[in-house]
Amino acid sequence: MSANESVFNTPYRAFLFDMDGTVLNSIAAAERIWAAWATRHGVDVASFLPTIHGARAIDTINRLALPGVDAEAEAAFITEAEIEDVEGIVQVSAAAGFLKSLPTHQWAIVTSAPKALALRRMAAAGIPEPSVMVTAEDVSAGKPDPAGYRLAAQRLGVEVTQCLIFEDATVGILAAEAAGADLVVMTSTHVHPIETLHATLASYDSVEARADADGLIRLKKI
Repeated sequence: MSANESVFNTPYRAFLFDMDGTVLNSIAAAERIWAAWATRHGVDVASFLPTIHGARAIDTINRLALPGVDAEAEAAFITEAEIEDVEGIVQVSAAAGFLKSLPTHQWAIVTSAPKALALRRMAAAGIPEPSVMVTAEDVSAGKPDPAGYRLAAQRLGVEVTQCLIFEDATVGILAAEAAGADLVVMTSTHVHPIETLHATLASYDSVEARADADGLIRLKKI
């Protein structure tokens, strides 16, 4: 078995999931809103849009270093626009059923979205709300910083290195690596999937989660 395939059938204390692009697909809605924003600010849309995925809005705006732009106000504007526009947001295939099959206190969502936006998108896609959810407001440093994943593991009462993380975007993959956790990369939501040495999944149709008597969960291919 190759190193990247070793995540299958390995025992973990918990599964940690990114949201956008990992359990639901909101790319069309996000890119509609960010493209309009970029156009207003004279930012090249084609080169800018690939940089928005997986990062907090405020980090995306700060990274541009646009003169005279109030990053907090602009991030709040983006969030409100995204809460209003959930057209076309759907679950990644079989994600809702897979999440519902997990033991309640052994999974969490770790997203760069603010909580209000995360809940809105999850409801639109039919994704169940977890008992632990880490959102943009919960950390001072967003992905690629691993703080969000470490906090989720702490709230679940486990070590982050005992978790399996599900991600789709470069900043999230870097965060998972920095946390020292094992990683599965979801590949179905991007037009140009990330090339990675980590294990990959196109959807949740081909896997199931099995809990054992010791309270550990394993990701198994069907």
